Amino acid sequence: MTRYLVVANQTLGGERLREHLTELAAPGDASFHFLVPATEPADHDFRIEGEGITLAEVRLERALERFGGLDAEVTGEIGDHRPGDAIDDALRAGDYDAIVLSTLPAGVSRWLNMDLPHRVQRRYDLPLTHIEAEPEVTAAEVLDT
Repeated sequence: MTRYLVVANQTLGGERLREHLTELAAPGDASFHFLVPATEPADHDFRIEGEGITLAEVRLERALERFGGLDAEVTGEIGDHRPGDAIDDALRAGDYDAIVLSTLPAGVSRWLNMDLPHRVQRRYDLPLTHIEAEPEVTAAEVLDT
């Protein structure tokens, strides 16, 4: 079984990530562990303490439901608000064969601004797939549902 660490937040419910994971699950021997760093939303004028955790929890719950229909084992966790630290923690706690990292597009992605894909690729001896995608919905829309 191929074990994938899937790291995403705002793009977790997006179509591009769903298509990619569907392809990976097609052989029937995949396992996906979703890691959602509890980053604070950037689309607010002010911050609400704990909002990053709340958003991550809602997104993870939705992802587990959405991807539960794939022919794959699906698990998940909320990680540190710093995505690099969240990935470090997840890789220390589990064994994975590859990482799938889903970010917002260049220009709006804080993760790309911190060069996260290259940092992860240099730090770990694991295949990395980077997907740039649009957000599923805004933080306000996630909390309103």
